[in-house]
Amino acid sequence: AASLPDLPYDFGALEPVLDGAIMEVHHQKHHKTYVTNFNAAQEKYAEAELKGDYEGMIALQPALKFNGGGHVNHSLFWKCLTAPKDYALPEGELLAMIDRDFGSLSAMQDKFTASTVAVQGSGWGWLGYNKATGKLAVTTTANQDPCITTGLTPVLGVDVWEHAYYLQYKNLRPDYVKNIWKIINWKEVSSNLRKAM
Repeated sequence: AASLPDLPYDFGALEPVLDGAIMEVHHQKHHKTYVTNFNAAQEKYAEAELKGDYEGMIALQPALKFNGGGHVNHSLFWKCLTAPKDYALPEGELLAMIDRDFGSLSAMQDKFTASTVAVQGSGWGWLGYNKATGKLAVTTTANQDPCITTGLTPVLGVDVWEHAYYLQYKNLRPDYVKNIWKIINWKEVSSNLRKAM
């Protein structure tokens, strides 16, 4: 069964970019609920499979995708963030690939910010690795759809559901996405890229 991962920092560690109260509710309530519902859907799916209940199995697909996506997306998101005091710019192969595929780090950030801010309703912004081309690309997904559904392996994800920022930023999603660059854990993103390759 899936389990709620511990955060790699205290709830308040990302302040002032992300308020500790937001982080606590986001992790302890939202992510925990995805895990609980994903496990429940998996159990029901296994029961339906044992009975040969194909309609029941098909009917559970949306719950598996939504809650399973919520779990895998958030599990990646938490690790992609770091305390402002620990922030360091990307380097090495990751930076070289960003420069090659986008022109510069700031150009990639601008593209990522623009597409992520433009997500209608709830969703995610992603920097993903395309195994077929060997290149990095920016994409978005709706709701809790995982990045892998776009054909890219996620190396960085940013949650733009209102629960991720509304208590602090209200309706100003652009401010939230612009500020989150101050707490991206580029070492983790680099590690994700190495695993994706």
